[in-house]
Amino acid sequence: MEAFRWFVAALCAAALAGLVSIIFVLVWVLHYREGLAWDGGSAEFNWHPVLMVIGFIFLQGIAIIIYRLPWTWQCSKLTMKFIHAGLNLLAFILAVVSLVAVFDYHNAASIPNMYSLHSWLGLVAVILYCLQLVLGVGMYLIPITPVSWRAAFMPLHVYGGLLLFASVIAVALMGITEKLIFAQKYSSSPPEAIFVNVLGLLLVVFGALILWIATRTSWKRPSDQILHTLHTNGDCEDNSKVGPAMSQLSDGTDAGTFGDVRKRNNKLDDQDN
Repeated sequence: MEAFRWFVAALCAAALAGLVSIIFVLVWVLHYREGLAWDGGSAEFNWHPVLMVIGFIFLQGIAIIIYRLPWTWQCSKLTMKFIHAGLNLLAFILAVVSLVAVFDYHNAASIPNMYSLHSWLGLVAVILYCLQLVLGVGMYLIPITPVSWRAAFMPLHVYGGLLLFASVIAVALMGITEKLIFAQKYSSSPPEAIFVNVLGLLLVVFGALILWIATRTSWKRPSDQILHTLHTNGDCEDNSKVGPAMSQLSDGTDAGTFGDVRKRNNKLDDQDN
């Protein structure tokens, strides 16, 4: 159970950091900025940080670790693939809407577009995210895609997802700094600057926890064959026993059925995950 407890602790900490980040960005735009609207003014621009934090950071982070949640292991791998793709698609849609808000505001205020490194890297991240989404759907949700292609593309897909997630957080920190500089309120370390800097720290903490969860091989979802074996052996009869099963599989203490089945199915798992 020790591995399961550490997983739950990391997951709760990540969820808390992500939700508090969303609250902070909403307080920022509603209290310190001009609120939210869709009128071509500053309030329309404020949709940009809100939707980016909700979609491109929080939802993308949840999509990355969705396979690792033991409570979803009773669901089929295909179902989890659709949930993973759906969360990423929603994150992409919110990111596009946030970009539209920025361009609308800049055009209405006669501000040049794409003049900063933040905007360059942000646009590149959105384009690459779209490419990652399209390739992911093509490889893993279209039944006719050869298994060998899926296996060959998987390392690139995983690396690309983690790289994009980390890059988006870095770009968000650049955007926060840029916004505060334009606000020109640094003379006496105003409350807004302190508040938004804490928001930046929360985003870093959320990103670090998501990456930690996503890169622990011991917390990886077992293959469907292993889960079926657990069920037929009576060791995973209900959702409440998924945690102990995870602990047995992850800490390597069981050298019997679990270890043997995992070894036999590692190759299949790598191709399908």
